[in-house]
Amino acid sequence: MKARSNSHPVAARRSRSDRFVEALDPFDRVVLASHINPDPDALASMLGLRAVIEHRRPEVDVTLTLDGMLARAENRAMVELLEIPLVPVEDAPSGPGVALVMVDSQPHTGRRGSEEVTPVAVLDHHQTGGELDGVSFLDIRPDMGATSTMVAGYLLEQQVPLTERLATALFYGIESESIGYPRESGPADDGALVWLFPRADKDLMARIRNPRLPESYFETAQHALANAFLYDDLLVCWCGEVPQPDIIAELADFFIRFDRAHWVVAIGRFRDQVRLSARTDSLGARSGEVLRAVVDGLGTAGGHDKRAGGSIPLTDPRPEAIEELLRLLRLRLFEQLGVSGVPGRRFLPASPTIRVP
Repeated sequence: MKARSNSHPVAARRSRSDRFVEALDPFDRVVLASHINPDPDALASMLGLRAVIEHRRPEVDVTLTLDGMLARAENRAMVELLEIPLVPVEDAPSGPGVALVMVDSQPHTGRRGSEEVTPVAVLDHHQTGGELDGVSFLDIRPDMGATSTMVAGYLLEQQVPLTERLATALFYGIESESIGYPRESGPADDGALVWLFPRADKDLMARIRNPRLPESYFETAQHALANAFLYDDLLVCWCGEVPQPDIIAELADFFIRFDRAHWVVAIGRFRDQVRLSARTDSLGARSGEVLRAVVDGLGTAGGHDKRAGGSIPLTDPRPEAIEELLRLLRLRLFEQLGVSGVPGRRFLPASPTIRVP
């Protein structure tokens, strides 16, 4: 006896990239926006999404935006060498026929300059708990090491021709998020790197990775080294007033390599904010949650298991007020990490000086 066939065929499951493009169908123009001071992952993700949209709907005008500044020298080199077209976010198109796509960030997490417009779509790999009501399309995957990995998957799903420039951007976007220590990535990130590497421009990659650095970079590093303190396995450093905000994260990456530190929190002042960057090599550390608890009621924070960042509006710039804020942050860190009562010591003694040769 033959089994009866189902007279109602099951519809094929639509891919994430199909649903993303369909969410943009009612719009003639698309604006891609990231967090303030976009990093390589955000820049590459916007470039990749533009390729997806133009492949499916070549008539749509797509604008890539810059919110804030290109802080790190590597980020500026990436934009210049790969000729990524960025428009200041305040000059981007707006209105009823324009779809805002938020990339590598989420609404109302303190990582954007303006929150007036609700995004049509949000793509992110951070676990930051944004306000997502009213967003038509969501693709948030904290298990991914980079948003660029997600976008690389979109390109494969949509069979978008991959240019050498786009492959270079996406490779560096993933690499910058996943190759440092402590490493947070998975098989999907590794697979995307393997796919992209032979298609990328190796000479341009080397130039992006190794840009020339200004004197202020080394001055800030010296300041942080002189103002770093060790409390058991927690290292806290004050970077002072920094020339650009991303250097705080760079110094956190630098200090976590110290063989006696399992937690590092770098803190610095940039303009009217105090910025924090946390790193840990401990499994299950939930650094994003730890930093959110530390800045609770003061500012915003978020991140992953081993890497996190936060910011606090600086309402009182007086030195004594900043010192009091630093004391409060240190006490909250002690409480979260269970190091209360542990005597601290200066990380490095004062270095002797010599006469100019």
